[in-house]
Amino acid sequence: MSGAGAGLEGVIAAESSICYIDGQAGVLAYHGYDINTLAGNACFEEVVFLLWHGRLPTQAELEQTRRALYLERGLPRSVVDFLKSIPQVKPMEALRSAVSLLGSLDPTARETSVAANLHRALCLVAQASTIVTTFDRVRKDLHVVEGDPKLGFAANFLYCLTGKRPDRVSEKAFDIALTLHADHEFNASTFAGRVVAATLSDIYSAVTAAIGALKGPLHGGANEDVIKLLQEAGGPERGAAMVEAMLAAKKKVPGFGHRVYRTQDPRAAHLRSLSEELGKRTGHERLYLTSRRIEETVARLKPGIYPNVDFYSASTYFSLGIPVDLFTPVFAVSRMSGWTAHILEQYANNRLIRPRADYKGAQPPLPWVPGESR
Repeated sequence: MSGAGAGLEGVIAAESSICYIDGQAGVLAYHGYDINTLAGNACFEEVVFLLWHGRLPTQAELEQTRRALYLERGLPRSVVDFLKSIPQVKPMEALRSAVSLLGSLDPTARETSVAANLHRALCLVAQASTIVTTFDRVRKDLHVVEGDPKLGFAANFLYCLTGKRPDRVSEKAFDIALTLHADHEFNASTFAGRVVAATLSDIYSAVTAAIGALKGPLHGGANEDVIKLLQEAGGPERGAAMVEAMLAAKKKVPGFGHRVYRTQDPRAAHLRSLSEELGKRTGHERLYLTSRRIEETVARLKPGIYPNVDFYSASTYFSLGIPVDLFTPVFAVSRMSGWTAHILEQYANNRLIRPRADYKGAQPPLPWVPGESR
């Protein structure tokens, strides 16, 4: 491509104040707040507010956001009935279709005021969580668990998924994981959402497009491949041997490498610690130990290739009791905050996104050949 690598690599597509990445230094920040600062201090609700408003909330605003995210958790009856009617589909397909259905059921979907779209953003973050937990419960013939107003966003997700109130360590670990996955600049799903929003289509359509992009195995599905690798390995020694064989065969090791970072993904360090702590508490330490050995093996054989956000999130989610096929939907639940922030930003300063192609086909004008002579 002229002036850029394939896949728009290196192309500046728009201005944004939401997310800053320095791939060489391994820096990630939301509205100027380093991800290490946020992971160590903020709750997910604070991060959601930050992404939408560009500043941290006051205590009153935080409480209001927490309450609103709880109050908007409920799904229309027809959405619940729809989820009950498709127990055989994959969870990401259920989430994509349910979000699209929410848009069809919203009589105000065409109202485009800032306040209306901000309220829809809040509803989508809240309802995406409920869609994922409800679908998992109904496909297993379990009763749907209603949320608890005394619990925060992270705790309510785990409670509604498992039917058990999480302990403080599990709640905090999942809250940090949500923060780490909340946004990542113009990744494929976020860009897809912004492209749709740029046509002035509604926020539900834009988010549905983003979910469709995240569903791809080259984007959000990698953490499922990681846990399958860890389970097949069964332990550190076999894990190392499997990865050595994969690299010798020039196969990609899931959870390693990144299109942006040329050093360690800053999110991976936090997830590594969460994986270790949760693994010890829940009896899944072997997953963590296998992960560490695989990381060491890749570092030895492929210097400069580091684990990305997917690698340790796999064992972290597994230790939290999250089913493997929900790993990518959980990613979507978190990233809904970032998607909606970017869609709101696109609406606020919109210009139709219309790139050009570097044409490599036959040069016109070609002569017309009648059908009988072809």
